[in-house]
Amino acid sequence: MRRVNKLPLTDQCHHWTRLGEVPWNLQKYWQQRFTIFPYYNEGIYMTPDAWFGVTPEPIANQIAQDLSSIISTSKTTVIDLFAGVGANSIGLALATAEDGSTPRWEKVIAVELDAPTLACAQHNASLHGVADSIIWVLGDSFKFLDSLLNTPEQLEDDLRVDVETTVLFASPPWGGPGYSPDDIFDLNTMEPYNLDRLHGAYRSMDHALYLPRTSDLRQIAKLVPDGTKIDVVQYCVEGASKAMVAYLPAAKYEGEDTNMET
Repeated sequence: MRRVNKLPLTDQCHHWTRLGEVPWNLQKYWQQRFTIFPYYNEGIYMTPDAWFGVTPEPIANQIAQDLSSIISTSKTTVIDLFAGVGANSIGLALATAEDGSTPRWEKVIAVELDAPTLACAQHNASLHGVADSIIWVLGDSFKFLDSLLNTPEQLEDDLRVDVETTVLFASPPWGGPGYSPDDIFDLNTMEPYNLDRLHGAYRSMDHALYLPRTSDLRQIAKLVPDGTKIDVVQYCVEGASKAMVAYLPAAKYEGEDTNMET
């Protein structure tokens, strides 16, 4: 678990410019590259696996805007727990306060397990001018969060954030190319991390979960503290729903109130 300033692009990092360069199983995704990253031709890099789960940039930017308004302004740090090739981290770093110029977040931390994927994220963030505005962490996000909550002294100074002023954003994998958008998607079967695993790790803090568009709302509702209303938002590109985000408050404990505005 370590902070990294700049990782080199590897042979797993690609900027394909012709269809013939693209593996057959990725060609349909590559043909949507301008929907995913409108400025793809500026030099966006991706790993092969990233094509299956990257958040389209227009959605990432809208989520960043919504997160900024839904979450209390007392929250000043945001952690992207599955940074991938950077779309959500970039959107969060670009988000501004109501004045339109002040950064919404004092600190943006992006955690990614795979080094080539993180290298792509850093490169892509540099194209958007925010690479230096993000603290990049190479490692397992569950272990990072466990250290933050239980043994913060083991973390570097920049990573020891105040959990009371921190919100989590998670865009976990849904099962890779085998993911099937059923009529109602059972979040208990989501791989490799199901809803119980995710919420169990995040429940002590306000968090937003990026989930399949047909996710079972009844399963999400069971996570909500009694008497609390939450925002669950469908996000679309060109009129087609791509995903939903559930904005969940920290679990209430006796004598405490949630800090999430709903």
